[in-house]
Amino acid sequence: MRFRSLQELADVCAEEGKPISAVMIEDQANESGLGEEEIRRRMSEYYAAVARGMREDTTSASGLTGLDAQRVGRLVQRGESVLGADAGKALSYALAVSEVNASMGRIVATPTAGSCGVIPGVFVSAQERFGWDDGRMVDGLFCAGAIGYVIANRSFVSGAEGGCQAEIGSAIAMAAGALTELRGGTPMQSVHAVGLALKNTLGLICDPVGGLVEIPCIVRNGFGAVTALAAADMALAGVRSVIPGDEVIQAMLEVGSAMPEAFRETAKGGLANTPTGRNIMKELKNRAKRSERERSDDGA
Repeated sequence: MRFRSLQELADVCAEEGKPISAVMIEDQANESGLGEEEIRRRMSEYYAAVARGMREDTTSASGLTGLDAQRVGRLVQRGESVLGADAGKALSYALAVSEVNASMGRIVATPTAGSCGVIPGVFVSAQERFGWDDGRMVDGLFCAGAIGYVIANRSFVSGAEGGCQAEIGSAIAMAAGALTELRGGTPMQSVHAVGLALKNTLGLICDPVGGLVEIPCIVRNGFGAVTALAAADMALAGVRSVIPGDEVIQAMLEVGSAMPEAFRETAKGGLANTPTGRNIMKELKNRAKRSERERSDDGA
């Protein structure tokens, strides 16, 4: 890659007069030896829809989550959403993809399974709103990929390493930067969108109740999609991230590295350690023991 930081990425774009997506496509083609058309074709296969989560039963095996996307979707359809139709759709679609993941459905981890709903929620709702074709959305994915590449190599995207700020925060930043480009923003505006988005999630812990990627992971995807819309709007309006995006990424690394183990996907702290969280964990363990006994009895 010709860039290792957001600033280097913006500089390459400025020098060549190209958007972030075009630079990323070229670099991917050069590194892989594949043609740009083949690179784009392969990316198009990853562009996921949210239809399953909005139509089918997404109740998880634990019974803790499922069907919330459809509940929000019905609120939006009735015209009762406080957010309004457009942001409401992004919210419901993000929940839908996350619920498909929790119910063992097939998803694309962008950038992780725990944060898989943010980018699809933002992209699919925006595509419906603005009438963009799939080719344009593929460009958006390459832009998001370039941003994710920088974050992953300068910090982390794993909750186990850096808390939920690393997972949800990175997904929001990728979605915000890409949406900014899709809406006609400059590469530098996309970089500001990344900084604005990440600043809003610094310090967010990873505290999955019962050790499952369900609570609070799913609702954080919904909130994340709405945050990405806000960050893109601010960047497009000319709002700057006073702390440069690369420095925000560095701050996320420092915060995540200092975060106690209990707050990094261990299910030992935060919401997982509340009375209700501990009761859920106990019930899940008891259920697992009962299932094991039943299997043993059947085998006998």
